[in-house]
Amino acid sequence: MSRYTTGGTARLRRLLLRLVAGAAAGALAGLGVAQAAQPATAASGAAGSGSAVTVSGRGEFKGMKFTVDQTTRLTSQAITVSWTGGTPTTFAGTRFNTDFVQIMQCWGDDDGTVPGNPGPPRTQCQYGASPTTDRGNWPGNDTDDTRNVTYSAAPTSYGEDDRYGAGAPYGQGEVPFRSVDGTVVTTHTQNNPFYNRNTTNEIDFARTGADGTGREYFEVQTANEAPHLGCGVQVTKKGTAQPRSCWLVIVPQGHLDLDGEPYADKSIVNAGSPVSSTNWQNRIAVPLRFNPVGSGCALGADERPTLGSELVADAMTSWQTALCPTGTVYGYTKLGEPDARTRLADTGSAGLAFTTRALGADEGSTAPSGTTTYAPVALSGAVIGFTIERRPKSGAPDDIRNLAGTKVESIDLTPRLVAKLLTESYRNSPWGAVLGDQVAKGYDWAGNNPAGLASDPEFIALNPEFEHLSVSETPATDTDLIASLGHSDTARALWQWILSDQDAHGFLAGTADDWGMRVNPYYSTDAQLNPTGMAFDPARTDDYPKSDPWCTIPPGTDATDKQCMTDFHPYVPDMHAGALHTRRADTLWKATWDALANPPAYKSTGPQTVGSRFVMTVTDAASAERYGLQTARLRNAAGRFTAPTTASLTAAAKSAAGKGAPEISPVKATAQGAYPLAQLIYAAARPGELDAAARKDYAALLRYAVGEGQISGADPGRLPAGYAPLPGDLRTRAVHAADALEHYTGPPSQDGGAGGGSTAGSGGSGSGGTGGFGSGGSGAEGSSGTAGMSVGGAARGDTASGGPAPDGGDASPTPGAAPSYDGGKAVQTTALGTTPADPGNALRYAVPVGAALGAAAAVGAPFAGGSRLRLPLRVPLPGGRTVVLVPAFTLPGRLRRLLPPGRG
Repeated sequence: MSRYTTGGTARLRRLLLRLVAGAAAGALAGLGVAQAAQPATAASGAAGSGSAVTVSGRGEFKGMKFTVDQTTRLTSQAITVSWTGGTPTTFAGTRFNTDFVQIMQCWGDDDGTVPGNPGPPRTQCQYGASPTTDRGNWPGNDTDDTRNVTYSAAPTSYGEDDRYGAGAPYGQGEVPFRSVDGTVVTTHTQNNPFYNRNTTNEIDFARTGADGTGREYFEVQTANEAPHLGCGVQVTKKGTAQPRSCWLVIVPQGHLDLDGEPYADKSIVNAGSPVSSTNWQNRIAVPLRFNPVGSGCALGADERPTLGSELVADAMTSWQTALCPTGTVYGYTKLGEPDARTRLADTGSAGLAFTTRALGADEGSTAPSGTTTYAPVALSGAVIGFTIERRPKSGAPDDIRNLAGTKVESIDLTPRLVAKLLTESYRNSPWGAVLGDQVAKGYDWAGNNPAGLASDPEFIALNPEFEHLSVSETPATDTDLIASLGHSDTARALWQWILSDQDAHGFLAGTADDWGMRVNPYYSTDAQLNPTGMAFDPARTDDYPKSDPWCTIPPGTDATDKQCMTDFHPYVPDMHAGALHTRRADTLWKATWDALANPPAYKSTGPQTVGSRFVMTVTDAASAERYGLQTARLRNAAGRFTAPTTASLTAAAKSAAGKGAPEISPVKATAQGAYPLAQLIYAAARPGELDAAARKDYAALLRYAVGEGQISGADPGRLPAGYAPLPGDLRTRAVHAADALEHYTGPPSQDGGAGGGSTAGSGGSGSGGTGGFGSGGSGAEGSSGTAGMSVGGAARGDTASGGPAPDGGDASPTPGAAPSYDGGKAVQTTALGTTPADPGNALRYAVPVGAALGAAAAVGAPFAGGSRLRLPLRVPLPGGRTVVLVPAFTLPGRLRRLLPPGRG
């Protein structure tokens, strides 16, 4: 063979080597660009223009228009029902008399009674569960709030019925209730086996104001809350499975009788049952379409467990549904963050935990050895949610009286005011300790304190209209906050916010406010003032203690058993429950003694009376949005009162600081528009405790959560209301963390080794390993030291993955796609079992284009001043960093033999 042939072969071999190496380098460069860019967010398919429906009334009510703000993609939540063109409500004494609105939820097919407005049979509506006893202060007349009717073959008055009650004494009857399972209740419908006063979502009385408008928040119930309605359960129609739809039914009550003439007697209540045949003629029905009830995941599928922060509950519930068709089921268990961190660090029972703090951040805890990945997945916060209705005092100005019964939309609260509520410092919080001029021993401090928040001069100074409002200041209204049981980062953040304020700090120490109010000494931070002899330490508190040991027989009862502070102010199991009970205006205080019970016991009085409700709770922003709660504006570190909006949550997130899982501190969130109780939620995992399959699945969850999962909307898979979409820099960090988690190559954790199957092991947030995220870690981020993302030997010197980028990335807080409320890819995923296509983002071409360019560069390298590809190949990145795309390596002997001497 000639030397020319040999030389040609060598050149060809060198060219092929350059092509392969250049293509690999280009592909890696493209991959690096794609990963460093903001995660793509897919468009929502059918752009959501909302699902609001407006329907006009008929007959006497033809001038009224009723609007329901959301009618599709419903779950257990509140929707808004508003109306215009009505006649102002009138009263007979304290009872609703004319021109009010009644609302209920029903199931079934069109009954054909109103051809122009299809709707359900009246026998299939959840209505009529008003009190059966203690109706002295109730605003109903025992017919307008029940299913009771009077039979008449030819009705002449509303409330009469041409079917039910026939043959009964005086024609008295009840409209039956028929459950979705076929069971029919014909008697005692007011307290039937399916729903009662404490569980029904009916609105018996909704007021029309002086301007002819009204608005109510209606709690929509799925089959989980109301199985007898079955809304959202999968049913098969025409061979297709779909969630059962239901109905919202509105029945307006007017001021005319059936003859079209005004009611003659204004001193009595004229309205009858809305489900009577006469009133039913005026009913307005609006279809309600639900998301499927249940996970929709394949039965028997392996499950990847997740647990932790309640702040991520609504988002995770949404994401789970969209991810099921991928073949992986992600379980979620709500758990207080401190307990979740303990499980991840110590017990090995969690695969991935949601937290707002790094492992080892809790006092008395230590970050275990090994590497921990932290990926920011959600931005939300704690709120003070409330339902407050205006009941004007006698002599109130006309502008206040004209708003009687309407809801207060906003209040301002300072840290000291919230401290007063949480420390049970209002006079009527320890119910019965102060009765007139009689003060129980040890409760002199309460004698001169305001009875409740609504009469507190500090509160009135910030919210002047309350000077003219009357509130029954009892344990069930404004003397405390409904709070959840257990330890949480939310409670910790709330106490930290309180301590950040000089006035609140002084109040807890025993300093009276400007009007002379003093703290309940059982919460004093001064050990000499605290009756226990120990100082209350809010800096180390992450729950809502009820420290006051007060117990008594409540005043005004003939009870024989005492009640204590946990009876007057019961805990709820979680923040979601707090929001739900606040929407229902039910504080759970069993305030009435039932001497006839066996044995005698306290019983609940049910929700508060319409028109004078006052309930407040500590909850999360997502739950408050879900149930339509109003939320307080809280004073931040800059002295501004801010509401929990997307903008204020995002402004607060910019202040996050710390290693591993940077936290938002109320003290450091000093921006004018920052919401002080904003919280970043991280997904934390210990890759050394997980096998490769588990790491891959958790990485997929993270990528979805910060991709399509950040598009706001009501569709399954979207980001529910109450969350602010993560800023671009945090989404990018989460993607890096997902990659590092999936490609972890370090050793198993010393705490138990890599796990497999469907269960993940324990974890912690130490430094360790060799390479990848972490302080020299192996492919996952660490929470101590400097985190480094090592690709072929070059480190990225960022801090750990949760916080804002060092360069202060200023990406838009909202992904590019429009919010979706009525369909789109996420719904297609759930309904059809398909997976959405990759987003049509130009970055998807980064890898193939990079490979082509790399190959071309390799071919052209000899003509650019060098004939040898020099390794390692580094590419500069913004900020002065570099990434090694192709490390120095030694070819296997078989390949080296193909190269000319000196080229191996």
